[in-house]
Amino acid sequence: MNSIELSLFTSRLDAVCDEMGAVLQRAAFSPNIRDRLDFSCAVFNAEGELCAQAAHIPVHLGSMAYAMQNIVSQLDWHDGDMVIVNDPFLGGTHLPDITLIAPVYFEGTLLAFIANRAHHADIGADSPGSMPLSKSLDEEGLIIPPTHLIEQGKLNETFMANILGSIRSGKAAQGDFSAQISANHAGVERLQSLMTSLGEATFLTALSDLNDYGERLAQSVINEIPDGEYTFSDVMDDDGLGNFDLNIAATIIVKDHNAHVDFTGTTEQTEGNINCPLSVAAAAVYYVFRCLMPNQTPACAGSFRPISIDAPEGCLLNAKRPAAVAAGNVETSTRIVDVVMGALAQALPDKIPAASHGSMNNLAMGSVQDEWDYYETIGGGMGASSQSDGIDAVQTHMTNTRNTPIEVMETCYPVRIKQYAIRKNSGGYGLHNGGDGLIREFEFLKSANVTLLTERRLHSPWGLNNGIDGGCGQNLLNGKPLTPKVCLDVNKGDCLTIKTPGGGGWGKASD
Repeated sequence: MNSIELSLFTSRLDAVCDEMGAVLQRAAFSPNIRDRLDFSCAVFNAEGELCAQAAHIPVHLGSMAYAMQNIVSQLDWHDGDMVIVNDPFLGGTHLPDITLIAPVYFEGTLLAFIANRAHHADIGADSPGSMPLSKSLDEEGLIIPPTHLIEQGKLNETFMANILGSIRSGKAAQGDFSAQISANHAGVERLQSLMTSLGEATFLTALSDLNDYGERLAQSVINEIPDGEYTFSDVMDDDGLGNFDLNIAATIIVKDHNAHVDFTGTTEQTEGNINCPLSVAAAAVYYVFRCLMPNQTPACAGSFRPISIDAPEGCLLNAKRPAAVAAGNVETSTRIVDVVMGALAQALPDKIPAASHGSMNNLAMGSVQDEWDYYETIGGGMGASSQSDGIDAVQTHMTNTRNTPIEVMETCYPVRIKQYAIRKNSGGYGLHNGGDGLIREFEFLKSANVTLLTERRLHSPWGLNNGIDGGCGQNLLNGKPLTPKVCLDVNKGDCLTIKTPGGGGWGKASD
């Protein structure tokens, strides 16, 4: 393919993912998927290698790119099938993220797969929001190994009923599953249309050319990093069960047009739920290197070929079953980004920004008695760079969700938003200032159970090149401080205030 043909082909693949996302959003029932857009869509080749993805959630898509080959190689596939999975140790991230995978056949031949992954606020954990302070995977909800939900076009109604029977919000969940199924149907139809217009041989050639092009772009970026070893470490505040300052260490070895990231020195897996499978660690590494690549770099497996990853089995970033992982996907992944960026800052001091707020600031709440579950992530300050100040009040790095609008929040749930504001002066000062965090204050109109999984409450987001660190976050109940990770019952009239961290500053500030 020439460059123009390849560009058009890439855009058409991206459009398939975008349309899948539009169908999923508009058909979903829950605010978490419909309003916050906590979902991702992607296209893979017949071997399970990533070919395209929409600009959705980095931690979803990077982990799928890492784990998809194992999933598709272990199952028998037929036209009209759809497989469901959420097991973190078999290709998932954490249990609320449920993935649906469909094969795409053309004239009887399997040529590709499409998949979407969406976060369900209820997956059957005892605590509302299904993000508990867990000690094992079994406590985090329903575990779904790769299983045929649809076989040759026929829904496995018994299996679907078992899933819906294991969770509280059955009606909303059924609507969300239908939306995911519809999104995959749309993806299959559009991809088959593309195959028809190109023919099998040209389609397969285009996929190969696409990945080769992505690999060349990735290697050109790695070639700009001086050969050498770059080491950095940072810590997680805690695991929610009394273990503090858990270390994440990375050594990046750049040599012969390749980059190897070794996490030797990272703390062993812990009792709490900040462990993660290696696929999540890979997603964070891929994300950082993808940020260094030019905008036209396709989101495909070839773009990741020059990057290899290693983490000791049984450590925080390559945990063994049945380790608890609910917060690993959302909190540990963000710290991995900080560590990899901290190492690369030694080699590329003018290209790497200071640390951003470093937490998805997870809030899960609801009531078993009143049968409601809610989950959201809250933005914070972006780290400053050599070029500009950090942005205030945004999601950064491994998440890309919107906020839940106040009107939707107050309409759907028994809460009132008393304050939603930028947290002034929480960003670190410097030649360029870090972005400010957020303040989000909730008043409960009924009693409820609340779980907070947050980071950067004890250790500040770091500045770079003599920039000042960003301010730590705070969690308060009726004005009294809470620990970074906590599960508690609240009463009618109680007020929960979440103050998210600011980003680090870059460079020394002038007088």
